[in-house]
Amino acid sequence: MNAARLAWSPAPSSITPRARDWLQNRGSLTRLIQQRCSNFRVKPVSQSLATVCGDELVVMGLRRSELALVREVYLYCGNTPVVFAHSVVARKNLRGAWRGLSGLGNRSLGTVLFTNPVVKRTPLRFKKLNAGHPLFRRACRGLPATTVVPSSLWARRSLFTLHGQSILVTEVFLPAILDLT
Repeated sequence: MNAARLAWSPAPSSITPRARDWLQNRGSLTRLIQQRCSNFRVKPVSQSLATVCGDELVVMGLRRSELALVREVYLYCGNTPVVFAHSVVARKNLRGAWRGLSGLGNRSLGTVLFTNPVVKRTPLRFKKLNAGHPLFRRACRGLPATTVVPSSLWARRSLFTLHGQSILVTEVFLPAILDLT
């Protein structure tokens, strides 16, 4: 696979200031949405052992066929999805630092990550996803039927580490995020 196609950038380019504010905020995205939305909720989509996206293999130190725990949820403001979140934990780390992940249900992973002072976060990386990326397709499945599917969606990701074990969190920003002020 082409390395340039897989690359995530340290800074988003050609983006509106409002979108940049959402993408580059290093705090809890959950908290930021809750501050702008009186009816926030998390809707779990899936959580299972699965193979990961090609651009996640090296970041997570996984082999192509190796399974990891993949959790996907939508963050909603009212009845509108504003973020599609995708988290990956290597199978070997499910007995360690991230063993509680399987019991999150409809609770936000961000709440867990940002309330533990021992968790460390790597710098954010950004990518404009298009229809060729599996996370773009999965994120668009949750868009309301009345929403025109965009040609691309911005995403950001970073590793969170606890006791030497990592979880990769990718957040795909859906069009309605820009309606939250």
